[in-house]
Amino acid sequence: MKELIPRALASAVVAGAMLGVSAAHATDVRYIAANCANCHGTDGRSAGGGGMPGLAGLSATYFVEQMNAFRSGKREATIMHQLAKGYTDAEIAQMAAYFAAQKPSK
Repeated sequence: MKELIPRALASAVVAGAMLGVSAAHATDVRYIAANCANCHGTDGRSAGGGGMPGLAGLSATYFVEQMNAFRSGKREATIMHQLAKGYTDAEIAQMAAYFAAQKPSK
């Protein structure tokens, strides 16, 4: 039988619930994470080849640390410092859980 809720999404809902985010809001994580696809690949699976790093399988803690570093300007970037400022702490935590649950490219 087909899964009604993909495991990665279910993980994000659980993570969101742990952070005090409603389950309805947490389900939006796929749409938020889709914003990353243009540079980091679908579901964070970068095509490789020295381009942008993949996000799939990254530690959620590392993801949050890096997004905060972009937002504060501690980590330099061409565009990520501006993009990171557009997300709330809860959205970053949701994306972190989502990408941590994805299997990286081989």
